[in-house]
Amino acid sequence: MLVLVAPGQGAQTPGFLTPWLDVDGVADRLRAWSDPAGIDLVRFGTEAGAEEIKDTAVAQPLLVAAGLATGLALFPEAASGNSGLASSGVAAVAGHSVGEITAAALAGALTPETALAFVRERGQGMAEAAALTPTGMSAVLGGDPDEVAAKLAEHGLTAANNNGGGQVVAAGTLEQLAALKADPPAKARIIPLAVAGAFHTEHMAPGVERLAKFAETVTPADPAVTYLSNADGAAVADGGELIRRLVNQVSNPVRWDLCMASLERLGATCVIEVSPGGTLTNLVKRNLKGVATLALKTPDDLAKARELVAEHAAG
Repeated sequence: MLVLVAPGQGAQTPGFLTPWLDVDGVADRLRAWSDPAGIDLVRFGTEAGAEEIKDTAVAQPLLVAAGLATGLALFPEAASGNSGLASSGVAAVAGHSVGEITAAALAGALTPETALAFVRERGQGMAEAAALTPTGMSAVLGGDPDEVAAKLAEHGLTAANNNGGGQVVAAGTLEQLAALKADPPAKARIIPLAVAGAFHTEHMAPGVERLAKFAETVTPADPAVTYLSNADGAAVADGGELIRRLVNQVSNPVRWDLCMASLERLGATCVIEVSPGGTLTNLVKRNLKGVATLALKTPDDLAKARELVAEHAAG
């Protein structure tokens, strides 16, 4: 069973799209999508520095565009419409945080243009919300789960992401995160993340309001393949429900652990991560033993990806 996944904010690095511009169709798509995205996707993906692409209003459309462009480089049939990805043998899709929008578009629930307009509003709304109070996120690696949960509660932090395998992401004010760093759970490491706010917490409520208004203008299709939601790992077959979940997810925790549990239950045999890949395939490697993985980091990975597609695609 072949699964396609899309990473979330923080996966971007300066210049990561540069080698992809030599792949047929990628540069043209990025230029065409720059208008609905509200940013110059080629410039930000090839020339901009780390601080520029850390900006939420830049990072989110950049990640969705990159995921779509590289996903279509591997699965050109997906550009033909709602049934395209299914015809290529992909059985399921999932994304982490903003990667859910990438997954929705690859599954045919949103057109690329609608997905980029949607993520533009999401990114700008979340950036505005983050500007109201200095907030951030830190990965908490290891430690006893109950002790980690208790320590986060003690410092007033939210477990904004549960990524499985003992990896939780704490979110809150910078003061709360500093207190956690100074007083971590036993046997746990605290690693600050390169994001600009406490995403997937109550701090993002203003962003939810803005995105909800925009969502009223969107008419989604039903996804053509199994689409797994960050809210609870459940498969969502209705386009309207998918959009409602995308809006609500802005201020609710990402349960990637439950998405991986669903992949295991569904019988996933191979997971391919669109660019800038690596984060999610590493989590799959640690949590789903025996599942083949590949991250599309550069065009050099396409040949191996095609071999895996031929081996694992649904007949």
